[in-house]
Amino acid sequence: AKAFHPKVGVNYGTLGNNLPKPSKSVELIKTLKAGRVKLYNPNPEILNALNGTNIQVSIMVPNEIITNISTNQTMANEWVHTNLVAYYPHTLIRYLLVGNEILSFMGEDDKKVWHALVPAMRKLQYALKTCGIRKVKVGTTMAMDVLESSFPPSNGTFRSDIGLPVMRPLLQFLSRTKSFLFVDCYPYFAWSQSYKTISLDYALFNGGKTYKDPVSGLTYTNLLDQMLDSIHFAMKKMGYPDVRIWIAETGWPNGGDVDQIGANVYNAATYNRNLVQKLNAKPPLGTPARPGVVLPSFVFSLYNENQKGGQGTERHWGMFYPNGSSVYPIDLTGETRLSSYPPLPKPENNEPYKGKIWCVLVKDANMTLLNDAVTYACGQGNGTCAAIQPGGKCFKPQSAVCHASYAFSSYFAQFRSQGGHGECKYPSVTLS
Repeated sequence: AKAFHPKVGVNYGTLGNNLPKPSKSVELIKTLKAGRVKLYNPNPEILNALNGTNIQVSIMVPNEIITNISTNQTMANEWVHTNLVAYYPHTLIRYLLVGNEILSFMGEDDKKVWHALVPAMRKLQYALKTCGIRKVKVGTTMAMDVLESSFPPSNGTFRSDIGLPVMRPLLQFLSRTKSFLFVDCYPYFAWSQSYKTISLDYALFNGGKTYKDPVSGLTYTNLLDQMLDSIHFAMKKMGYPDVRIWIAETGWPNGGDVDQIGANVYNAATYNRNLVQKLNAKPPLGTPARPGVVLPSFVFSLYNENQKGGQGTERHWGMFYPNGSSVYPIDLTGETRLSSYPPLPKPENNEPYKGKIWCVLVKDANMTLLNDAVTYACGQGNGTCAAIQPGGKCFKPQSAVCHASYAFSSYFAQFRSQGGHGECKYPSVTLS
């Protein structure tokens, strides 16, 4: 059998209103020497641009149609015909991912989709089979929050709400079809939430400290291995220790909000370059629990995408700026020696931001929308806007702009730890 090749790939997200067209994007993907590309939808223009390249492609079934496909073989067949067979085999589609991180959502409606997931995967697998397509693997992506516990790695356990009803049949399907468990694995988030206890070098594959799992006796030299093995041990507990893991997304943000520690070009380049060296090592390194196993991966992401919501880091994962210039040079084959890259800008935010942060209204804000936003921010309770009520200590000056800035700052301060949305990019300013 031909050895399975790591061929590091790239996630090509399109949530930006200023991104180059697909033909240009495919040229940029080639300059990264990416062996694979993962798309979040079966965009015809992108699939045509990948026609005739040697790049293996992964496409995705949108979350919204999983439930319908799960009970409707005809719909599964039609989806496969329209979005896969139409481009195959000239576009090398190899992976069909059913939904994106659907096991992370917790609403009651979301839980209905959980139960539809594996039946939908079976129907899509059957549709491929009836078309005589044997080379496409069916999978689904999941975030690390599918685990109830992940530390130490030997303690890895799937959440009880998905363990038996979803993960067991999923693992059975992946095992039977020789597919992969696709995991979005971000040491950046684990490190940034615990930067006092986890060393940055450990998260960036820069050596130094090691960690020994007291139960398994395995020694870890980096955070990614630790996270991947926690998934392995969780699968082992379900009786499926041999399903292969695929890193569906990993990477490091090249920028973010003023208080988002460690999000900078230096760390992003260091993480991704070291990652690529590790993944392309010959013979393969694997992880401590599964040494010598090839870990196929997609780095996130091709571009900084300006229309992604959430904190500032969300818009700063790219290896390219939207104008097509590179954020930092990188070669995904790992053949370029680390020492031959040009020097990187010195990191400025590897220590926590010390100042206070205010939200300040942008100059050309839409005043009609503003009132609704202020009403929302002030309506969240906890005295968010007490100080700008008549008689409150910040009621004067009585201007809509000042009140709005106060309301947003107050809202941000209270709710940001729970993921209060919106960006607050300004270092503290004194409101005179």
